[in-house]
Amino acid sequence: MQVKPNAIVPLGYGRYARSDVITVLEPIDEPGERGPGRRTKVFVKDRTEPLIASRTEATILRDMVKEPAEVTEARAAMNLLEDILEDFTAVGPMLRKSIKDEAGFDIDAIERRIRRLLTDDKED
Repeated sequence: MQVKPNAIVPLGYGRYARSDVITVLEPIDEPGERGPGRRTKVFVKDRTEPLIASRTEATILRDMVKEPAEVTEARAAMNLLEDILEDFTAVGPMLRKSIKDEAGFDIDAIERRIRRLLTDDKED
């Protein structure tokens, strides 16, 4: 991968950074730190504190580098699945049961399928 020089990369929250000054992308994994929309710490050259981005590190990295369109599309699909999976964690058991009973939409089954797809993709 090669960083696109001078590309403007959206970080979310109306913030942008030039691709060639981003030095580190660090996913926010700690549950207490990762509130709504908080996904990645972005370290930028000449700044002591990281910026907090509402986008995943994979999405930011994709915007920083040159890659073929089919890779970009596949990565976007995987990022969408990761976002959906994360959103499903906010749906409690009673609501899951109600949705399944009322609409026949089984969040648990879809969650398992997404996890399998994401796991299989990482093993390739």
